[in-house]
Amino acid sequence: MFTCSIPASPTVQQDDADTRITRWDFPPGASTGWHEHGWPYVVVMLTDAQMHVHDGEQVAVIPRRAGDSYARPAGVRHDVKNGGEAPMAFVEIELKRLAD
Repeated sequence: MFTCSIPASPTVQQDDADTRITRWDFPPGASTGWHEHGWPYVVVMLTDAQMHVHDGEQVAVIPRRAGDSYARPAGVRHDVKNGGEAPMAFVEIELKRLAD
């Protein structure tokens, strides 16, 4: 886990039977804290960023551009940190139910 005294700020925008949509805002140096998702999810970047993702063994440094997106499966433990000097923001869409 990252050593960080600044938490990222989640704002839940929608939470229903199908999806949970959360906007995450990170001042420089902020992190989510160690967590895992119960559902698969998609992330859409709102800002350019230098994202640091800790998986428990190593830290991946991932440059992101506003508009980039990626998907991850449920159950992956991780901590996300803004490793850049500017604020970082993204929207996370957790998929509670997938279409049959």
